[in-house]
Amino acid sequence: MRSSNPVFSRRGFSRDNGYAGFNTAPQAGYAQGNPYAQNPYANNPYAQQDLQQGAPPQAPVSTGHMTMDDVITRSAMTLGTVAVGAVLAWALLPVSSTSFGLAFGSAIVAMVLALIQSFKRTPSPALILGYAAFEGVFLGVISEMYNTQWSGAPFQAVLGTMAVSGATLLVYRAGWIRVTARYARIGMSIAIAFVVVMAVNLLLVAFGVAENGGLRSFGPLGAIVGIIAILLGAFFLTLDFKQIEDGIAYGAPKNEAWLAAFGLTMTLVWIYVEMLRLVAIFSRD
Repeated sequence: MRSSNPVFSRRGFSRDNGYAGFNTAPQAGYAQGNPYAQNPYANNPYAQQDLQQGAPPQAPVSTGHMTMDDVITRSAMTLGTVAVGAVLAWALLPVSSTSFGLAFGSAIVAMVLALIQSFKRTPSPALILGYAAFEGVFLGVISEMYNTQWSGAPFQAVLGTMAVSGATLLVYRAGWIRVTARYARIGMSIAIAFVVVMAVNLLLVAFGVAENGGLRSFGPLGAIVGIIAILLGAFFLTLDFKQIEDGIAYGAPKNEAWLAAFGLTMTLVWIYVEMLRLVAIFSRD
């Protein structure tokens, strides 16, 4: 099973006949009758390559394998590009219908670049950083719009996003959440259902059937939907963390760190946008 993002499907570290993130990772407590626990290198192309070379697979220590430092560096570059794009858009584009149109166009371009990367077999730093730049422009414009009406909302949304991601990482590292195939299937089913419901709601609003945004209104119902969306973002963060952890343990190629950065960035953008809406809802009189 491949890890995915609530907005875009992505390949993660999986390949045609090998390791697919959490699905092939040996789990504690499943040694009996579990071929992966008995042979943790089965069905793992990175480990098989090491075995063929006569060396036992180990946690990566060479520059040819992905490390946590690689993931942190690529993630900092990608998120930094988002931040720079957002700051420039905020500073240079006044709130107007023109800037809103530019934000919408940037979001479309970012989506296209993300989809192209999702269907590529290898990570492309140019595509990933391009996605980050256009996503940053979109976030900068909408953040300025929210700040105009609800002063301080973007800053509170950033703090909220940091709190959610930090708490999710803490819970994951403490072992309170075990990312298994069953956990992923249940979460993915809920996420798909959520996206379908939101798509239907958007159509109802567009055709005037649902008023004031329908399920995405700035009232109590909209707050409930926003909280569910943020919880889904936290769920996808756990998939990202597990995927990164397994990729490092199994010696994924160094350039796969770009995919880790790509996935984390999309998930954090999702959480920030939902947090921005939630802050605005609770800031209303």
